[in-house]
Parts: sequence; structure tokens; C-alpha cells
Amino acid sequence: MAGGSSVRGPGGGRGNGRALRVVGSSVRKVDGLSKCAGVTKFADDIVLPRMLFCKLHRSPVPHARIVRVNTSKAAKMPGVLAVLTGKDLPIPFGILPVSQDEHALCLDKVRLVGDPVAAVAAVDEDAAFDAMNAIEVEYEPLDPILSIEEAIRKPSPRIHDYGDEGNIHKKVALEFGDVERGFREADRIFEDTFYYEGSTHLPMEQHAAVGMVDPDGKVTVWSSTQTPHYVHRALAKVLEMPPAHIRVIACPNGGGFGGKSDPFNHEIVVAKLALLTGRPVKITLTREEVFYCHRGRHPVLMQIRTGVAKDGAIKAMHFKSYLDGGGYGSYGVASTYYTGALQTVTYNVETYRFQGARVFTNKPPCGPKRGHGTPQPRFALEVHLDKIAATLGVDPAELRLRHLVAPGSLTANYLRVGSMGLGKCIGAVVEGSEWKKKFRRLPRGKGIGLACSSYLCGAGLPIYWNNMPHTGVQIRLDRGGGVAVFCGEIDIGQGSDTVLAQVVAEVLGIDPYDIRIVFGDTDLTPVDLGSYSSRVTLMMGNAAIQAAERARELLAKVAAEKLGVSVERLGFGERRVFDVEDPDRGMTFAEAVVLAESRFGTIGTVGSYTPPPSAGKYKGSGVGPSPAYSFSAAVVELDVDPETGWVRVERIHLAHDVGQCINPVLVVGQIEGSVYMGLGEALMEEQVFRANRNGVHRQPSMLEYKSPTTMEMPDVVSYIIEDPDPNGPFGAKEVGQGPLLPIAPAVVNAVFDAVGVRIDEVPVTPEKILKALESPAKRYGPKGVPDVKWPDPIRVPAPWEGGTGRPDEGGEPAVASERAPAPDRAPHARGPRS
Repeated sequence: MAGGSSVRGPGGGRGNGRALRVVGSSVRKVDGLSKCAGVTKFADDIVLPRMLFCKLHRSPVPHARIVRVNTSKAAKMPGVLAVLTGKDLPIPFGILPVSQDEHALCLDKVRLVGDPVAAVAAVDEDAAFDAMNAIEVEYEPLDPILSIEEAIRKPSPRIHDYGDEGNIHKKVALEFGDVERGFREADRIFEDTFYYEGSTHLPMEQHAAVGMVDPDGKVTVWSSTQTPHYVHRALAKVLEMPPAHIRVIACPNGGGFGGKSDPFNHEIVVAKLALLTGRPVKITLTREEVFYCHRGRHPVLMQIRTGVAKDGAIKAMHFKSYLDGGGYGSYGVASTYYTGALQTVTYNVETYRFQGARVFTNKPPCGPKRGHGTPQPRFALEVHLDKIAATLGVDPAELRLRHLVAPGSLTANYLRVGSMGLGKCIGAVVEGSEWKKKFRRLPRGKGIGLACSSYLCGAGLPIYWNNMPHTGVQIRLDRGGGVAVFCGEIDIGQGSDTVLAQVVAEVLGIDPYDIRIVFGDTDLTPVDLGSYSSRVTLMMGNAAIQAAERARELLAKVAAEKLGVSVERLGFGERRVFDVEDPDRGMTFAEAVVLAESRFGTIGTVGSYTPPPSAGKYKGSGVGPSPAYSFSAAVVELDVDPETGWVRVERIHLAHDVGQCINPVLVVGQIEGSVYMGLGEALMEEQVFRANRNGVHRQPSMLEYKSPTTMEMPDVVSYIIEDPDPNGPFGAKEVGQGPLLPIAPAVVNAVFDAVGVRIDEVPVTPEKILKALESPAKRYGPKGVPDVKWPDPIRVPAPWEGGTGRPDEGGEPAVASERAPAPDRAPHARGPRS
């Protein structure tokens, strides 16, 4: 008997009064509770095992082989019940099937400061902390790789034994249409280089997890996670247990923003320790540990080359991205593709070439921070367009409006755009900010800038490709008129529970408060793939509508017979089912449920959702397609002090095409939250490391890592633009991530309007502005990109070239001598970093 519960006699009566104490993985009986430190007595006949606390011994060096791990001192310390090392958990895991490169505890090598090497479980946190520090690890140092350029330049020592080449994790090369022809036909060609610094999520709640073993040997893990389904998969793999014997319960998150989308070491470790000790084991990461777990925004170096016609129409675009991925794969392969995927969904791009490379470095692994892989290229594109507009002498808002992607169209890279409200978004912020009165008309030091963006409403394919639904919803109706709704989604602060209740209530005609939501429990709820990629409202919402409509059909059938009317004449509303032609004739919702249960038995229905198939059929086409795309436009008004370089943002206008607004309060909250996070990335946030090459974070605390406070937060004017999409629930689209994307480029464009300098990287700091003011080029930013031997591109004819979404097997590479004209060398286009 495991678990340490009291021994009970036949029929549930009291047993012999002796409790069970767990020591390691063994069990022995102990007379008298006073002698049993391993249990807690809650009532006369209920005794539960006392919680243990876990700490992880982490590497102090960025790159080294593990020579020896000595845990003997720690294991003998008072209060310590278990110690683990990598050999106890040898099976690798990871969020993507192509990047199973992590271990719960490092086996033979550490790849960053903070990599976990050993774990301890003890009776309290102090004992666990002391034991953690008593563990001795001998390392054989290896040269650290700490930048994009260094990773490309130095193929060894390799951080991982897999990847495309040396320390390059992934290289991508795609080409849509005849790009060289597009450049030849262009009237002007522009080229720019940009850099977007990495940043972290900074949720108020740190990562935490509890592992427990049931008396029947099954494992339950409670975790602050955005993806209980994928944590469940990782636990089953690493622990080598049947998935049916593992339960993951996702606790409501105190902020996630993508940082809790991976399965993590600590979740697996507490489960293993619980199995060994038979007792609940808890871990809460410190704020510093969260900085090293990271999975935040990739630092990305970018180069963009665009050929345009005289009116600004984009004839050809060549986009290169170089991602600093940190020490592990995480979502990095997908991140690489995302840096090249969505450039085509806002403005018409006739031909498009993308080359992307993600490298491994000995720093915390990067992953999916809010907007996953798209804020960086959107920053580059929107600032690049602002420069093009300035050279062509065109209003930046007008340039964008001229060349918007049409609704219902297919882009060069085979992304299918549904509803498209970007034009309305631009119109709203232009009018609301009095753009035409202010642009290029404000006194020196005051500026106004505009930028736009688009984002997914969920990925078109699951992480593990299969034909099963991406989400499911179960509904149970009870005789009292209540409704229980079960879904694996997890609310991370975006309000998905509220949306779920509202959608079901709308279909059934009841109050949302009549609904009980059961969420994020792999034992009780249908699979939902997680809260990421702004997928929940659209996918969960559609599944909920399907389940609710099936329940309504059952109620309508019996209610119509009772009232003597056709089903088509019935309405559902205000907790009633009634004849729409004679609303006084009807019954309560609860009465309809009783009638239906009397006829059909217990009333339970299900719904599920699978996105439509992608139009692209080439390698890499799984990243980018979405059932719908949201659109945003932002205008930023700010002051720049030319003497100090200090930037003060006064007001931000943000219009977001949300499709159909389901809950205006939640929508505005998400807009303002996105503005806040985007402003932090634009002006101050950076995940940077000490200059002595020891891989130590420069500012791993909320005191030193700068993010906006209420003092820096400007007035935000939100505009909800409704352009319902046929693929959304009631036409709804996402709002959780898209509004972040235009903030940074709008800030940079406003700085140019204010003082006439281009800051081609973020964050925009006073030092960079002052250096740009002193520079002959009036610019601050990267001067070039490293040389990479790119693979031959996958060439796909564009739809308007007769393409079908499949690669052109007979396509010939562009002839080297057929080179496009040299790009314009306007003062804003290129220049050395000051």
C-alpha cells in the first residue's frame, strides 16, 4: 500500500491506528503519529503523506562536460529523502518531435548556466536548499558559444550532436514565384538590416509544479502550464509509464505569454521524486531560475531587400533572418519558419524569397513569447516600409492602404486570408490620432509613427501531425438547468474560460453563470492542444458551438412536440425555450432538459474542431497557415529629448480587427496588455548577459530587468474593429497576441519623425538615439549579416503563376549573371552600427 494513508478496516471502519511512513521507495509501519514525520493528520481517521520540497542543482558554467556528480553528502543530510541525477531520467524529451534534445537532469553535458544537473527532495525548503548546495559536480569546461555570429563562425565545439551544420540548428530556404524577375521589373530596390533583441515573458507567477502518486500507483502532476496535453506526453515518455496512468492538471496561470508552453525539467523531476518517495513533491522556481528557463523572444538579426514599383507595389522581397536559439531546440524550428511566414498576409507581395537560420548558443533556450517568431520580422518590415514611403514621398498610411491583401485571397506562400479588416484599422487610428494634421508637421522633438501587423488564429497543424481534432468539448445538462462544460483548454489570464461559458450560453439561451467549467485536466477533459498561437477562442469556440448545438437539437425536439410547433419555430433565450411567433408559449430551460432526459436518457454531447487543410504542399508549409488572421494598426505619439535621447510615449492608438467581438472588456484588456508588452520590448526590455563570457544573466530579477511600470505606460486608445470571419465562432478572431506586433515599429517610426534618425534595432535606448544623432548616416543599427551557406531553395510557383502549392520539380535556379539592380543607398538604408 503506497501513499501513506491510514489503514482502514472492513466496511470503511477505523483500522489499527498505525500509519505508513515512506523512506525513499520503501514503506514501513510506524506506531504512533508522533513518531511519523512523513504524515500529516487531518482528522481522527484521515492521515495523508506530508509534502516534500524539491530543489534543483544547476550548472554555474555555460558549456562543459560533466565528469562526476557526487551526491553522497546531500543524501545523508537531515530531512533529505531522495536525490536524483541524470542517470535516473535518461530519456530525452522536447516540445517538437524533431527536437527531443532535453533531459530532466543533464546526463553528460551542460549547455547553459542554469542547466539542472541534480535534484533533491526534503521535508522543507531549507533542508532541500542546503542539500542542493552540498552536491558536488566536477566539470570539464568547453568553449562557450554566445552569439549568432560566433555560432556560425565556429562549428565546434558543437553544443548538440544534431542540427543542419555545426552549431546551426536549422536552415530554411523557400522561394515563391520568380523573385529575380520581380527585382528586374522593380523601379526601385531598397535594402535594410535590423536587429531585435531578445526578451523574457516576466509573468508575475513563477513556474511551479506538484507531483503525487495515488494509492494505485498512478501519477498526478499539478503545474502552471499552458500545455497540459504536451506535458502529459513528455511525462509518459520519460517516466516510461502508460499515458492512462498519468494525470496532468493545469492550474490557472498567473501569466504565461508563451513561457509555460514547453514541458519543463521540474515537472518531470517532481513526478519522478513522488514515485520514489510515495509522497507529494512540490517545486517553485525562483525568479532567477525562471530567467534561465526562459523560452522567451529570440534575438533576431534580419536583412530585407525589396523591389517596388513607382507606386510602392512590392514586386519582389528577399527576407533573411538569423535567430539566436539558446541552448536547446524548444519550438525553434517552428520559430525559424515563423520569422518568414507572415510577411505576405498584410500587403501584396508578388514574389517572395525567405532564408532563415537558427543557431545554438550557450544561453537560456528561446521559444514562443507572445507573437511567437513574428514581432521581429514585423518590426523589420514596417520600419522598412516607412523608409520606402519616405523615399517615394508617400504618406506611410496611404502606401499601406494602396496595397492591402484582398479578403478571401491566397498569398504568394499559399496562406489563405479570410476576412481582412486592416483597412478599417488603419482608417480608425489615422482618424483618431489626427494623423494627417500631425505627420511631418510637429515641432522637433515630437513625433508620430504608424505600423501595422497580422497574426494567426491558431496554427493549421498540430505539433505532432495527425488527423485528430485540435480540441474537444463535452457538455452535460442536468435536471436543474445547470450545464457542465469540459474542455482541456487552460486560462492563462486571457479569459478563455469566460469565452467558453459565453459561447455555450449563447447557443443554449441561458446565463453564463448557469455554466460550470471544467478545464485543463487530462483525466477529465477532452484533449485541447494548449493555450498558444492565439488558438483557443477560434478552435475551442467552434467545438463548443458544435457540442451546444447538438444539445439544443435534443431539447428542441422534445420541446417542439410538447408545444405542438415545428422545431424551426423554437427560440432559446432567457433560460427559456419558446415559440418565436408566440413567445409566451414555452417552458423553462430546466423543464426542457427534464423532457429530453425522460426521452433520451442522460443528456451529454460532444464537439470538436479541426482546421481546414492548408493550401501549401511544400516542406515548411505547416507553419503559417491558420483558419483566420487578425489585423492591427497602431499610431504612436511621443516626445524625444535631443539633448538626452530620452523617449516619452504620450499616447498609443491601437485598432484591432477581432472578427466578431464576443466580450468587449476582455478584448480591450488584451489590446492594452499587448501594448504594454510591445512598449517594453521597444524601449527597455532585453535578455542580455555579462561581457566576461561566463554566460551569466546581467539582470535576472524584476528589480534589474526593466519593464514598463504605470509611470511609463501612456494613454491607450483602443478601437475594436469587427469584420467577422466565416471560420471563427460567430465570426470571432484572436486578440491575445496580434496587437503587440505593430508597437515597436510604430515607436521607431515616430522617433524618426521626431528627430530624424533611424534606430534599426530595439530596444530604443537614449544612448542609441544620441549615437544616431552624432552619426553621419543618422542611423544606429547592425551593419550587415554573417555569411551562411544556404541550401538550394524549395521553389514554389506563386498562385498567379499557375502554381498549385507544390514545389516546382523542374524549376531552374536563377542565373548568377541575371542580377537585379543595386539597391538604393539612401542615407536611411544602411550604415555601420555606431
